[in-house]
Amino acid sequence: MAIEVKVPVLPESVSDATIASWHKKAGDAVKRDENLLDLETDKVVLEVPSPVDGVLKEIRFKEGDTVTSQQVIAVIEEGAVAAAPAAEPAKPEASKAEAPKAEAPKSEPAKPVPAAADSLPPGARFAAATSGVNPADVAGTGRRGMVTKEDIVNYASGKTAGVAGGARPEERVPMTRMRVRIAERLMQSKNSIAMLTSFNEVNLAKVMEMRKELQDDFVKTHGIKLGFMSFFAKAAANALQRHPIINASVDGNDIIYHGYADISIAVATDKGLVTPVLRNVERMGFAEIEQGIADYAKKARDGKLGLDDLQGGTFTITNGGTFGSLMSTPIVNPPQSAILGMHAIKERAIVENGQVIAAPMMYIALSYDHRIIDGKDAVLFLVDIKNQLENPHRMLLGM
Repeated sequence: MAIEVKVPVLPESVSDATIASWHKKAGDAVKRDENLLDLETDKVVLEVPSPVDGVLKEIRFKEGDTVTSQQVIAVIEEGAVAAAPAAEPAKPEASKAEAPKAEAPKSEPAKPVPAAADSLPPGARFAAATSGVNPADVAGTGRRGMVTKEDIVNYASGKTAGVAGGARPEERVPMTRMRVRIAERLMQSKNSIAMLTSFNEVNLAKVMEMRKELQDDFVKTHGIKLGFMSFFAKAAANALQRHPIINASVDGNDIIYHGYADISIAVATDKGLVTPVLRNVERMGFAEIEQGIADYAKKARDGKLGLDDLQGGTFTITNGGTFGSLMSTPIVNPPQSAILGMHAIKERAIVENGQVIAAPMMYIALSYDHRIIDGKDAVLFLVDIKNQLENPHRMLLGM
């Protein structure tokens, strides 16, 4: 029985997908839930599993092709698993009859493409064979470090450029689909939002003291470390309840107020920045927030983030301090109206009770859509965040 393999249902915000790599070729035996191919969307890479046991009879689109939601991309003959092994006995007989001729074809592929290339996607395997590139020399940018066709092509062209250009090599690398989409959204944000950024600074001495004092007990109780992000996420969720316009979004001539804090946490990956969403942070405890962030970070590293993980979000937090940024103006992620930027913690001299002391200080930034958020609202929101973090016991009491 012929079973059609279709592109998964894509959400409204994702119009199509690109076939990144096939893990099977026509005629291969496949098992139910075995990954057939990877689809790259504007936001994530999706795995398309086999719906049944059988043999992959037909592949209708090649690597690099663009496909749409529910489009048929392959056909599997259900229950035909035995068909692939059945063809094996015929090979020894043929080779037995024509033994002298069979030797040469076996050795030829080994010259341009080493044995390690057998695990490559078909497109990358072909590119390696035609360009004479050893895949073992190429750094993979695909999922789990897999070497892709683009990696082979770019390596080959870069190697040629390096020889021809001497001390002035150049390399042209096509943007990934995700990077193209990120660029489009950044320009959309820049061109459609009246964006403004306000700043403040926070003394994190009490937060650091609390983390040091409670870290061991927190780990023993919850099995996860207490980080800085949970303090900021919880402070933001509390402040969003008190300043609802920061949590709102624009829809035409309407303002939509959200009675919940679905906070997008910016996570850097090899393919670009993604923003998985923590839902209902106003109801979450510190351990739940830390666990949620850790789970998303792992899924992002493993390429396992799903579209549902990235949909929605009423507010975003991004931490440039992870990479050493002292100050920045983050860009709002539409249709959200504001984004909070965290930065590096640096000891600076401040005046406290008439005395100059050294304190662990962080600059915080709020970029916002000035069409609906006034400067007063933005400043009061930042002051609210500052007061909570400088008095974390008040945060725990919901004050």
